[in-house]
Amino acid sequence: MATTIATTSGRITTTTSIAIGVSIRVDANRTAGRVPIGTRDPPDARLDDCSTQRNLDDSGRRQARLIGEAFRQHGITVGAVLSSPRCRCLDTARLAFGRVESWDPLQGALDDTQLRRQRVDEIKKVMSEPRDGPPLVLVTHGSVVTDLTGLNVRMGEFVVLGRGADGAYSVAGRLYVE
Repeated sequence: MATTIATTSGRITTTTSIAIGVSIRVDANRTAGRVPIGTRDPPDARLDDCSTQRNLDDSGRRQARLIGEAFRQHGITVGAVLSSPRCRCLDTARLAFGRVESWDPLQGALDDTQLRRQRVDEIKKVMSEPRDGPPLVLVTHGSVVTDLTGLNVRMGEFVVLGRGADGAYSVAGRLYVE
């Protein structure tokens, strides 16, 4: 397992951290000829039917399990795990952390600027709420991570945010497992 975990402090254990991750490798056969890999679900995809969505392939499921293992090996206990309702995100969270709660704002909104802004604001509101205990984990999509952090991330990469004394979040580290 090749694990890259880069942090400014060398540790991700504070009660003021949030880990935001991107769902990982999907099954190329499921979308062949319909929608290019790395973009979005087919137009007929439904949240209530995983067979209509892009889903994790064997490599993606393996990577999800390794992400959870990397968190544990680095002593990172996670708190609540919220995920986009897309099946690949829910599966990533379940395989990595053993539990997940679906949360609609984490699916983003690529084609609707107003809805996209509203969902990002909802996520930022939850992120800003005071919390005790281990980091909140958000499993989402690259566009949402970019909207929240300004970073472009790889599929399967987690960005760890730390809250400063002023209450603002900044990037404390990144985690990627191959």
